Amino acid sequence: MTSGTWPLVPSAIALVAMAVVIVFVGIRLTRAADELADRTGLGDAIGGALLLGAVTSLPGNVTVLTGALEGDAGFALANPVGGIALQTVWLAVADLVYRRANLEHAAASLENVMQSVILMAMLSLPVIAYATPQLTLGWIHPVTLLIPLLYAYGLRLLRRMHDHPMWVPTHTSATEGDHPDEENGSDRSTRRLWATLAVLGLVVGVAGWVVGQAGLGVAAGTGMEGGVIGFTLTTAVSSLPELVVLVTAVRMGQLTLGVGNIVGGNVFDMLMIAVADLGYLDGSLYRAAGSTSLVLLGGTMLLIAVLTAGLVMRDRKGIGFEGLLIPVIYAATVGLAVISR
Repeated sequence: MTSGTWPLVPSAIALVAMAVVIVFVGIRLTRAADELADRTGLGDAIGGALLLGAVTSLPGNVTVLTGALEGDAGFALANPVGGIALQTVWLAVADLVYRRANLEHAAASLENVMQSVILMAMLSLPVIAYATPQLTLGWIHPVTLLIPLLYAYGLRLLRRMHDHPMWVPTHTSATEGDHPDEENGSDRSTRRLWATLAVLGLVVGVAGWVVGQAGLGVAAGTGMEGGVIGFTLTTAVSSLPELVVLVTAVRMGQLTLGVGNIVGGNVFDMLMIAVADLGYLDGSLYRAAGSTSLVLLGGTMLLIAVLTAGLVMRDRKGIGFEGLLIPVIYAATVGLAVISR
C-alpha cells in the first residue's frame, strides 16, 4: 500500500456511500435527459447515447482517470472495459423488469444496432495496441488517437441513419417507439433542464473520483489485481447510474431511450481508454495493463456480439437467448481473468 492509498475499511465505506449517491442522482438524470431528448429532436436512441450515455458515464470516467494518474494501468484499462461489460449485463436485468416482451424486441432501433457494431470495432483497437507496444508517440500509442476519431465518425453515421434510414425494423404490437412526454417536466425551461443535467453530472463526477480512490484502496488492502477490482467492484458502483436510468426508463415506457443509454454509454466509455492512456505517464497503457486485459477485452467483445445478435434477431417473448447468455459470459470472463493471474 502506497502512502497515498486509502485504507481498506474507509475505502469500502466510501464505495457503499457513493453507490447510494449515484442511485439517487441517476433517477433524476433519466427524467431530465428524457425531456431534453424530446425538446431537442434528437430522438430517444441518439438522445440516450449523447445525453444519458455521456452523463451517466462520468463516475466511471473519473474513476479511470484517477487510476491512470495513480500509475495503475490494469485498473485504468479494466474500468471502462468492465463498465461496458457490466452495463450490458444490466440489459438482462431490465428484461426481467419489462415483462410484456423481450426488451431488445420492444426497443427496435437501427441506431442501437449501429452503435453496437461501432463498439465492437472500437474494442478491437486496444487489442492491436497491446500487440504493438513499440509503436508510441511520446508516451502514448497511436491507436489512442484513433479512438476519438472512430467515435466522432460513428456519431456522424448515427445522425445520417436517423435522418435517412435505409432499413426499418419491423414493428409489432410489442414494439415501443419514441414517446415524447408532454407533461413530465413541462413547466421547466430548456435552459433549466440543461442546468439540472450539468449539476447532476458534476455530482456523479465527484462520486467517480471517490470511487476511483476507494477502488485503489481496496486493491491495495486485499492484494487483488487492480484489473480484476476495476472490472468488477468499482465498475459495479460507477455503472449504477446506467442501471438506475435503464430500469427507470423501462418503467416509464421509454424503452429505446433506456437501451440507447446503455449502448451509447458503452461507446462513450471507449473514449476513456484514450484518456487513460494520456493520463498514464509511464509509457503505453495497453501492454502495461498485462495479459489479463486481453481476457477482459475478449470477453467484452463477445458480450457485445451477443447483444448485437439479440438486437437483430429480436426474439419476441421472454428474455431471449441474449438475456441468458450475457450474464453467463460475464461470469466466465471474470473467472478466467482471476485464473489467468
